[in-house]
Amino acid sequence: MGERTARDDEKIRVSDNIDQLGVWERFYGKNKAKPSVPNCPECTAREKKKIQTKYEAETPEEERGRDDLYKLYDAIEIPMKMDSATKHFICKRCGLYATREQVSDIRYKLNQREKTREDRQDDYLEWWQKSKKEKQEN
Repeated sequence: MGERTARDDEKIRVSDNIDQLGVWERFYGKNKAKPSVPNCPECTAREKKKIQTKYEAETPEEERGRDDLYKLYDAIEIPMKMDSATKHFICKRCGLYATREQVSDIRYKLNQREKTREDRQDDYLEWWQKSKKEKQEN
C-alpha cells in the first residue's frame, strides 16, 4: 500500500458527499422516495364539483380564471391505501376497492365530458358535408 495521494483525498471527499445525499440507501433497497399512491378518482371528482360550485358562487364572472380553479384542484389529495397482498387500492373515505388499472379507467370515465345536443348537431353537420365516398368508407 502506498501513501495517500491527492487523488485518494478527492475520492474520499466525493464518497462523503454521496453519503450525505443518501444515495447509498437507494443502492441497498431503502429508497427514501414516497411510493406513488393514486388519489381516489370518485372522491376527487366529488371534491372538484364542490370546489367549482363554491368558486362560481363566490367569484364574479369577470374575475374567474382557469388557473385559479386548477390551483384549487391541485390541492385535493385523497390518497388510497394499498393492500399489498392483492395489489389493490382501497379508499378509506368511500370504500372503493380497485387495481391501479381500474382506478385509471374510473378516472378516465369521470373526466370525460358528456355529449350535449350541440355536439350531436355538429357531428351530424360534419357527416352531412362529407362526400359520398367518405360516407361509404365509414
